[in-house]
Parts: sequence; C-alpha cells; structure tokens
Amino acid sequence: MDIDLHVSRFEWAGPPSAIGSGVARLASAAEAIGIKTLSFMDHFFQMDRMAPAEDPMLEGYTALGFVAGTTERLRLRLLVTGVTYRHPGLLAKTVTTLDVLSGGRAELGIGAAWYEREHRGLGVPFPPVKERFERLEEALQICLQMWSEDNGPFQGRHYQLAETLCSPAPVSQPRPRIMIGGGGEKKTLRLVAQYADACNFFGGVEMVAHKVDVLRRHCEAVGRDPNEIEVTAGLGPLPEGATVDQVVDQAEPFASAGVRTLMVGPVGKEPAGYLESTIGPAMSALRDLKAAPL
Repeated sequence: MDIDLHVSRFEWAGPPSAIGSGVARLASAAEAIGIKTLSFMDHFFQMDRMAPAEDPMLEGYTALGFVAGTTERLRLRLLVTGVTYRHPGLLAKTVTTLDVLSGGRAELGIGAAWYEREHRGLGVPFPPVKERFERLEEALQICLQMWSEDNGPFQGRHYQLAETLCSPAPVSQPRPRIMIGGGGEKKTLRLVAQYADACNFFGGVEMVAHKVDVLRRHCEAVGRDPNEIEVTAGLGPLPEGATVDQVVDQAEPFASAGVRTLMVGPVGKEPAGYLESTIGPAMSALRDLKAAPL
C-alpha cells in the first residue's frame, strides 16, 4: 500500500510570509519518509463546510509548481481540478508544463466541480450539474487528444478546438496519469471506468467497499479490468503519537476493500513533525499491506 499526502489547509503555516517556507518544509518531510504523491485542493476560497472561507487558500497549480522546485521524487496532483475553472485546452497545457518541469511527476486530478460560493464570488460560470458532467467528459477527451499524436481539431458540444497542439509533450509515458474524483455511482464512476487511471473516495470502509463494487460493475460494462484502476481513499485523522500498530489497524480494512493508496492529511500546528513522528515510523508496515484484487 502506498501513502499520499493531501494538504487542504494552510492556516497552520502562519502569516502569508511564512506559508512558502511551511509548505516547503512539509513537502520535504513527506518526500523524506516516502510519501508517493502530494496533492492540494483546487479551490480559491477555503471550503466553508471545513473552515471559514476567509482562511488562507493557495491556487493549486502555482503551489504544485513551487513544490516541484523544492522536491525531486514527490508526484504532484490536485485533488481535484474543477472542470469549470479552466478551459480544457489550457488545463492540458498547464499539467503538461508541470510534468515537463518536474521531470514527469505530474498527474491530472479532475472532477465536475461543486463549490458554488467561490464560482459566484469570483465570477466563474457555474452551469447545472448535468452540463458540468458533460463538460467533464469532453475535458477528459481533449486532454487525452492533446497528449496523443493527434494535433487536429476537437468538436464537442461545449468545447471546440481548432488545433490540439501541445508542445513540448509530457515527459510522463505514455501521458500523465488521470484521477477522477468523486463517488457518484451513475456518472462519475462510469467516467472512471472509461477514462481514469485512479479514483478517490472519502468515507468509511463500508462506503468505500460499496463504491469499489459499483466501479467493478462499470468496468465490466465497458470491458475493462478494474485492477487497472488505482483505488485511493482518505485515512481518518490519527492522533499525534499514534503507534505503528494503531496506524496499521486503521489502514488494514481499507486494503481488504481494494484500496491501493491511502491519503493522510497534515495534523497540528507543525504537520511536518507529525509526518515524521507518526506516519514515518509506520511506512514500512503500511507498504507491506496488499490491496485485495478488484
């Protein structure tokens, strides 16, 4: 089992002048203990269901570019890009640039977007959910075309591109990996089965196991081996100083449900220290956990 780090808050770093050094320290600690991927949210306001919207929030791709320059091995991803925030052709170019400059460490995490307050607040169109999912599928098709040898046009219902030229091409081979976030059983997981290399679920083990079963059925419908898809899930908060056995006991049921990668979040006012003292000692035991086949 692999472990990723998902960073969704920044108030622990202190004033704006300290956020850069705080993020750099956290990324360095994550890389040192063997975290596979670091992800940020793709939000412009803090989620007001988690904390005050006025809490500090970084633009995701700029922040990933900063982390790319301070690390050597960490994979880099947003969890997940809202399809409404960037034209798909520009999104593909952005992810490609991150991939090229990081030496092939970028991934595309993408979803249908949901946070209406920040859309309205910043003047970003927020179409109905049906249209957002239509745009999500077209965005996936555009990114895949731009990461192929086909530089021709794309004609969709919502997006029309005269040229899908993307030079330089990504360093990742055959292209950057794609994660589709969300657990919607009719639309989202169908798109995962059809287009994605990875998916992400938040919730308890029973919920995750149910979503995995739904994903398996979608894969059967499109003729795809579900084991080609990396199932990721969030590991619930662990207290600072949790023992290795406590960490493994919480992780093991997810592996039994088919989860290949667990995501931890920063804890406390010094999250780098939390990674080093609580997650680091458990990394070897966590790697020994094997996800059940799908």
